[in-house]
Amino acid sequence: MTAEELAPLNMTVAQLAAQMERGWAAIQEQGVAGKMVGISKDPDEVEAELRNQLAERSYGIALIGGGVRLLPENTVLLERIVNVLIDIDPKIRLSFNTGPENTLEAVGRWLNR
Repeated sequence: MTAEELAPLNMTVAQLAAQMERGWAAIQEQGVAGKMVGISKDPDEVEAELRNQLAERSYGIALIGGGVRLLPENTVLLERIVNVLIDIDPKIRLSFNTGPENTLEAVGRWLNR
């Protein structure tokens, strides 16, 4: 995300990255196996990256963060992500947080289902 995109959140890129790392650490502390995949804004690049990252293993749950979902200009990107994830694993559960601080809660809603 750019500084302009983060302005409504009142945080810097570094602050967002730190929050995302804390959210990921909380998931790992619970013993949940997974992978955090950073993505570009180019739908073709994202599709290739997701297919590459999930070629050997599906994790059953994918969290799609607000940085993708909440910006209208990312509508095509979000659509591609959702459809690629379902194409890779038709049984995948999609999880949505409202911010990095509740990532574990969002993923937890779909664990063991």
